[in-house]
Parts: sequence; structure tokens; C-alpha cells
Amino acid sequence: MEKTCGMSEKEENDLFYVCSLIEHVGRKTKNRRGDVVAAMDDACLKHHLEYADINHCLPFERVSDELVAECGIKDGTFDTITGCKYSIPTETSIGRVYSTLIEQTDEGDVAKTLRKVFGSFLSDEISDFANGVYYQNPSYLLESYKAGRLLK
Repeated sequence: MEKTCGMSEKEENDLFYVCSLIEHVGRKTKNRRGDVVAAMDDACLKHHLEYADINHCLPFERVSDELVAECGIKDGTFDTITGCKYSIPTETSIGRVYSTLIEQTDEGDVAKTLRKVFGSFLSDEISDFANGVYYQNPSYLLESYKAGRLLK
């Protein structure tokens, strides 16, 4: 992957892990990914970014269960899996989409940029597996994010 910002390889890998974790928790609890991130206070988010290289050695289920409990994330109704007619992308595939977008838009504070991206309109579009937005070229996603709407 081409370098898109001033992040080290470790920081890029940590971001990818955390984005995949957020996707996993969102699917597991049927919550919008932005709601999962909103439930994480700054200390929690920074902790997960800082310790991603350690947590990735643990079972994903364990880390996600701890995150759900720590942040008090309740089950929601945003189910993008049940009833999907097409193959569902893996959590890590979606984690890569998010991490690439965050790397492209980062202005020096990865946690803040992560919050902005997951809190944007684009997050629900990426999570709607029926529309295929997650398959789009990263530059299209970036320009749509900047425009505040999906470009035609």
C-alpha cells in the first residue's frame, strides 16, 4: 500500500486493527459504526490505538467483548448482515476501507480523524453492503467524504 500520510507502518497497522474491531463490534451489536465510536471516550479510543499491536494477539471476540462491556454498548437495530442478498465483505476488508480513508484525511490526530470519518454520512454508506459503496475506489470515497455526499 502506498504511503498516504506521515504514519509509520506500526501506526497504520494499529489503525487498521482498530477499524476492523469497530466494524466487528458494530456487526455484533447491530450498531452504526459511528455509534460504536461515539460510545468510546477519548481515553478508550487512544488506548485501543496505542495497544492494538498487543490486542491483535488476543482473540478478536475477547477484545470486542471487553470493549462492549467497558463502553456499555447496547444492542441496536442497524443490521446490515441479515437479509443481505450478496456475499458480505469481511470485517477486515471493511476495516481496510476505513483505515485507508482515515490515513488519506488525517491531519495529525488519528483519533480525531477516526471519529470524524466514522461519524460521517459515509460510514453508513460503507456499512450498507447492498449498495456496494465499500467496493469503490479509495479516491472516490475520499472525494465523496470531502464533498459530504456520494458523488455521481
